[in-house]
Parts: sequence; C-alpha cells; structure tokens
Amino acid sequence: MQMETHAFLTALFNRAVKQALPGETLKHYLPEDRTGKAVVIGAGKAAASMARALESVWEGELEGLVVTRYGHTAECQKIEVIEAAHPVPDDAGREVAERILNLVEGLNETDLVICLLSGGGSALLSLPAPGITFSQKQQINKALLKSGAAIDEMNCVRKHLSAIKGGRLAKAVAPAQLITLAISDVPGDEATVIASGPTVADPTTSKDALDILSRYQVSVPDSVTEWLHSPESETVKPGDACLERARFELIASPQLSLEAAAEEASQWGIPAHILSDCIEGESRDVAKVHAALAKQIADREQPFTTPCVLLSGGETTVTVRGEGRGGRNSEFLLSLYHELQGHPQIFALAADTDGIDGVEDNAGAVLNPQSYHQGQALELNSQDYLDNNDGYTFFKQLDSLLTTGPTLTNVNDFRAILILPKEESGH
Repeated sequence: MQMETHAFLTALFNRAVKQALPGETLKHYLPEDRTGKAVVIGAGKAAASMARALESVWEGELEGLVVTRYGHTAECQKIEVIEAAHPVPDDAGREVAERILNLVEGLNETDLVICLLSGGGSALLSLPAPGITFSQKQQINKALLKSGAAIDEMNCVRKHLSAIKGGRLAKAVAPAQLITLAISDVPGDEATVIASGPTVADPTTSKDALDILSRYQVSVPDSVTEWLHSPESETVKPGDACLERARFELIASPQLSLEAAAEEASQWGIPAHILSDCIEGESRDVAKVHAALAKQIADREQPFTTPCVLLSGGETTVTVRGEGRGGRNSEFLLSLYHELQGHPQIFALAADTDGIDGVEDNAGAVLNPQSYHQGQALELNSQDYLDNNDGYTFFKQLDSLLTTGPTLTNVNDFRAILILPKEESGH
C-alpha cells in the first residue's frame, strides 16, 4: 500500500506541474497573426521554457532577452536566455534588467513586445531605483525573506525600490503594443503581484511600502527612507496613458493545476476536494489546520468520507529563527508529521511546483505512517527540527525527500493529503 500511495501522490504532483507547463497553454493566448516581428522580454523561473514555447509557434521574426534562475534554462534559437540568482538578486539579474530596458527603448506604435513573466521574476529582474545601491536592495530582500512577510507585502516593497517593476517596464515599452503572458505563482493570481507587476498598474503606494518595512522591523538606510518619501518613488497607477496598448493574459495558475490534479485523482478512483488555491500563513500553522481536518475525516468521516484526497495551493511563509535547511514545503510537512504522530490512515506530499523548495535541491517531501516509526527508531525529535527550521535534514534522514530538478514552470505550493478508510490502512 505504501508504494501505491507514493505513486498516487507523485502522480497528482506531476499532473499539476504538467498543467502549468507553457508548452501546453501559451499558444492559445497569442495573436492569430503570428507572421510579424516581435521583441520578446521576460523574467521568471519559467521564462526560458516560455521563450522556447513561443519560438515553436511564432512564424515571424523574433528577437529578445529573458532571464531565469540558475539551472532553469531551456535551449532557444532566437531569444537570448540569461541565468541569474533567486531569491536574493545578483549582478547578473541587475545587468539583464538594464539590458531589457535598453532593448525596448525607442520603439514605436508599429512594434510588438511580448513579455513572459512567471514566479521568481521579481528577484531575477532587479534594478534599484535612483539613489539606492544594489547591495542595499539585496539586504532588504534578505531581511524580508526571513521576516515572515507575505509575498504581496514583499513585492510591494520591491516595486517601490525598483526602476523596472510596478508598471515601469510598460512605461518604457510605450507606445509599442505590449502583450504580457504570465504564469501565476501568487495567491489570488493578482497581476500586480506576479513578478512585482512590471507591466501593469500598481494600486499600492510608497506609504504602504514604508508601513511594511516598519511592521516587520526591517532596518533600511536613510537613502531608502528618503526615496520612499519622494513622489518619484510612486509606481504606475491605473488609468496611466502608458498602459493603453498593454494587454495582460494569465496562461497558467495554481487553481488550474489543482483542478488537473483532482482529475488525475478521479482516474485513480479517489474523490478529491480542493480546499483553496491561495492559502497563506506560517507553514507550520497551515499544517496544523490541515492535520486537524485530515484527522477529522479519518476518525469521524466528517466533513468528507474516506477514501479522499485534500488538495491545496498558495504560498505559505517561514519566519526563520533557526540555522537549519529547508523551504516552506518541507517545514509544512515536518509540522504535519509532528501533528499526525504517525496516524495510520493519512499520507501526504508537499512540494513546490518549480521543483525547488526554498534554495535546496528538493521540490519537497512525502510523508506516510511509516515515516513516524522511522523517525522514532532514529530518535529524531520533530519539535527540535522545527525549532531549527531544518525540514530538509529531517526528511533526508528518512529518505523521504521528493527530488525532481527544475520543472521550468511555477505555480507555487502543491499539497496533497490522502486519507484512507480504516480497513484499507490496516488500522
């Protein structure tokens, strides 16, 4: 049964990832006439695979430049692909951002620009605003990543400290026609949050950014504070003339991937229940809620009957207090392990759809009742590992890490919790 449940859970994850691959969907959002010339720009973990998919269906001339995370490249013939650092920006990302702005300068109304955006684009397309150094922006980004701030809060700050985000890229492209094709990795699929919205209007303000830095006690230099108090720090707002010829299309999203996973589950004969595609909050706390629901189903057949699988997505956060290794999905699963205490009917998988959990080499991990007995035999204290934010090391010792390598797409967290009837689990 263990091997069957593992195969089932990984099949759901693979189906979710496949649904989000740009080769499956991108072509449906392009203009009918694909014989003209287009300038292609883009950023994100899926930028290279999106560029490759575009090349495969575009009949006219293509030129351009996209940036993706190290190790997430795909071979393109006409569009240049550069790799840069994520989640903390590096000089390669800064240089690409400058080159992309230069590439779209001076275009006219007859020109077409296609912008390819996906998760990770915010860090990869990093160009500080005037008066702010690159190292200052790096330090602020690191502090926000450790603070427990939600993705929309981090992106609000990033946009107001940037020379390219928050609609500023669209402003540089105008008056050319602009089509943005995006893969969402954010709760709610907000265009303004995906890659920090470089081609769309931004409803947040510089004051919002200041409030977020204050809320999470992120210390910033005086130059950053002065910039955020100046009118020049404001981003492009709704109704701005530079957006008149700009169109935004969402080609893949967490919800669509969850629906695909639910369809895969039905083919296995297991009813699936999608809890939400936009769950946020501390990973360990989200796990406690999932564990409580799973135990209620297993023990009382409420609110769903067994067998069934619970599916959820979104982007949880981890407030880093320890020195351990691991991302938000391994932290979620470690907390789930701690709460379930080896419940015999419950099996789970938690992984990032880009194939990388945090900055490690795994996508996430898989959990089954036997995992708890293994942990006990190895004398592993799950609370100690939680305190040290060390989910990677914990599950590595159980040989339970899920390693896929970069998937070349990204619709964020994927969680599947399988609950079997008592008689099938052997309990």
